[in-house]
Amino acid sequence: MGSLDGDAATSPSFSSTGSSGDGNGGGGGGGRVGIYACFALGGSNSLECYEPGANTWRRVGELPGVPDGHVLKGFAVVALGDFVYVIGGRLCRRERGGGGEYRDTDVDVRGDVVRYDARRGEWGRCAPLLVPRFDFACAPCGGRICVAGGQRSLSGARGTAAAEVFDADKGGWSRLPDMSTRRYKCVGVTWHGRFHVVGGFAESTSSSSPAAAAADEAAAAPPGRATALLLLLPQSSALERSSAEVFDCARGVWEIIPGMWQLDVPPNQIVAVAGRLLSSGDCLNSWKGHVEVYDGELNIWSIMDHSAMPDMPLLAALPPSAQRRYHTMAVVGNQLYFLAGYQVAAGGEGDGDGDGGFRTVSLVHSFDTSANPGLMPPWRSFQPTMDQDGVEDGSKELFSQCCSVQL
Repeated sequence: MGSLDGDAATSPSFSSTGSSGDGNGGGGGGGRVGIYACFALGGSNSLECYEPGANTWRRVGELPGVPDGHVLKGFAVVALGDFVYVIGGRLCRRERGGGGEYRDTDVDVRGDVVRYDARRGEWGRCAPLLVPRFDFACAPCGGRICVAGGQRSLSGARGTAAAEVFDADKGGWSRLPDMSTRRYKCVGVTWHGRFHVVGGFAESTSSSSPAAAAADEAAAAPPGRATALLLLLPQSSALERSSAEVFDCARGVWEIIPGMWQLDVPPNQIVAVAGRLLSSGDCLNSWKGHVEVYDGELNIWSIMDHSAMPDMPLLAALPPSAQRRYHTMAVVGNQLYFLAGYQVAAGGEGDGDGDGGFRTVSLVHSFDTSANPGLMPPWRSFQPTMDQDGVEDGSKELFSQCCSVQL
């Protein structure tokens, strides 16, 4: 759910500096905080970091282990302690066409796990996933990292029910009980100490379901016939897609919550803030203009009070032809930080019909979930200072959600 206050400039300039509001992103607590996300810049993946306290955006470096001319998609980025973990994913070969557009070809499903030490600035390798996967649910829970669901194969759109947990102290992964549904494009979040796997494209693991029968037939068929059968698997039911599975770490069992995500489209991102679950969009529309909050007793989502984003000067100063390229959110204390990128003409103004190409303008919006609107506006907006390596062009793509680390 891979999106504000201040004075608009008379002649807006989208240089790499400037901010809206008080000019300081605010840390949401003591010490430095870094918000990390992975992007594709042309033919490579890179990890980038936004620091709210300094309102700076810098490029950390390329992801290790990704071959030249390839990009990684569908992986998870999650923080645990001082580390940012990059887990699993789908490796794609990237080629540039005659018109300048990129064409990606699936190559492999990865189980690789690497982590970045945010304090020491060093990369390291970790034990790989037991089940390589992409487009899966992932979240830290009880000092460990839980993953569940996702796709295991590039052939056919079918999820897995497999789940596992990473223990950093032991340096390895352990299997968890399977979920009752196979899911992919699902979202993971820890709430009240339990790992929630929400929404996604899902189907029951029951042996009596049509999907399970078709899968069994595909398993016994020759390779060509098996691929055709997998492509013809029945679509997941609305009941399964709208449900969530919850893993109770203390009891080691899964429970299902029917109707927790009531849209037919999978969620984009769900975060927990001060005991509440919040969302800002789905896979088709990562930003709906407001924040939604989940009511566990009524099992419904509703628009959070005062969360509709007002007309922000920095957004109003963008050219009319500007298009949002990415949007993701991270939690820092009671604050939601939204990292957003907008494609504009390379000159910063105009409609982009010239030969100057395009570039990406990165903005950051923050929403204080605990603010009293009568005393202080809950929304602020910033244009971060980019480091020398952070020059952006129109090809910048967000390939992960973001996470925050206390530096």
